[in-house]
Amino acid sequence: MNLTIVLEGLREDLQGAAELGDERAAQIARRLGETLGASLRLRVFDLLTQAALEISSRLPSGHVEVRLAGQEPELVFVEDAGEAGAAAGEELSARITLRLPESLKSAVERAADREGISTNAWLVRAIARATEARPAQAGGKRLSGYVRG
Repeated sequence: MNLTIVLEGLREDLQGAAELGDERAAQIARRLGETLGASLRLRVFDLLTQAALEISSRLPSGHVEVRLAGQEPELVFVEDAGEAGAAAGEELSARITLRLPESLKSAVERAADREGISTNAWLVRAIARATEARPAQAGGKRLSGYVRG
């Protein structure tokens, strides 16, 4: 989805309206256009997020996510079957905020892309694997040898 085209159109409309006034009005319109660009981008992102939630609530399975590709939002359908780590019948409804270094975030996104799943699904699966009950490892005891076949 290309918001840049929409924002440029709004700036042009604002400039066109400002041409009805004097040079001061044109200057104010230019400044308003620059200032409103970032604000409008955030407002549209909020609107798309609300739309994705509403659409997701009506889907029989899966959900819609809003993702940013650079500064441009994308609506992406994600199958619930790909959301590994949830127990049978358990919904993925709990939320946490996780602060990561940008380099780690990028690495997680690349890993999820390689596996063809959402970043959220990748994180859920990684956390589930890390928290699985594992037998305690006996420290310092090793078994070595070979097997004849």
